[in-house]
Amino acid sequence: MSDQPTANGVRAMNEHQHTVLCVDDDENILHSLKRLFRKEGYRFLTATSGVQGLKILEENNVQLIISDQRMPQMTGTEFLARVKEEHPDVIRIMLTGYTEVDSITESINRGHIYKFLLKPWNDENLKLDIRQCLEQYDLVQTNKILHEKVFQKNKELERINENLETLVQERTTELQIQNHALELSHAVLESLPIPIIGVSAEGMIVLINQEARALPFNGKGIEIGKELADYFSTDVEKKMASVFSTNTAVSLKGYRFSEGAFDVDFTPLFGRFRGKGVIVRLRQVGSH
Repeated sequence: MSDQPTANGVRAMNEHQHTVLCVDDDENILHSLKRLFRKEGYRFLTATSGVQGLKILEENNVQLIISDQRMPQMTGTEFLARVKEEHPDVIRIMLTGYTEVDSITESINRGHIYKFLLKPWNDENLKLDIRQCLEQYDLVQTNKILHEKVFQKNKELERINENLETLVQERTTELQIQNHALELSHAVLESLPIPIIGVSAEGMIVLINQEARALPFNGKGIEIGKELADYFSTDVEKKMASVFSTNTAVSLKGYRFSEGAFDVDFTPLFGRFRGKGVIVRLRQVGSH
């Protein structure tokens, strides 16, 4: 069976979901522990020295270590200190019959040992202790997985926010350009030396330039928001209707009102404003 975590960070029960390494120079102790944990569903590895234990850790995914204190070459506290440095996630337990309080206490204080248990042990208590330690291991690993997910989500949100800021800046620049272009368009329209009138499909005047405002249409100035019919005869309305029906520019020659005779050009709008309006241009007869 695999000893890797499942997708949710917690291994399924009734499988070899955990690997336990027991390190003791007394092989009788190793056999006793192996028999004790046979029905617990653990994958059980053994080593007779700290050096051998370190080698096993390099080759296996181990979740919990039970180590004796007095061993040749390397004491239990030295071994577990190395384990903490090289495999910090592994739960480390000291199981010994020797009460070397000073060295063990120092190792506990420095975080080398998660729990200290004495020989001889009570089988049920030892199994409960190991079970609780492995539950703690699973909880820590699950928290790490959740933390990593939260971290990745936060990084993703940071990237989204950075992209949004870029899009906002680009959109702001685009709007500034458009506003500037619009201002220039209005300035150009106002500066044209001929009267220009913009009319919507409903016949309402929506735009006039300076030259158009200066003309007295039968004694009254033209205003935005008024109807074109308020200032022009039905001949002009018919031409307007023709422009909208054919979407083709037309002209009305020699149209007269108080300022004299004018040729009136009707030009439909194109593109996305097609059918929504007409530009009316007035050219006084005899002028260029």
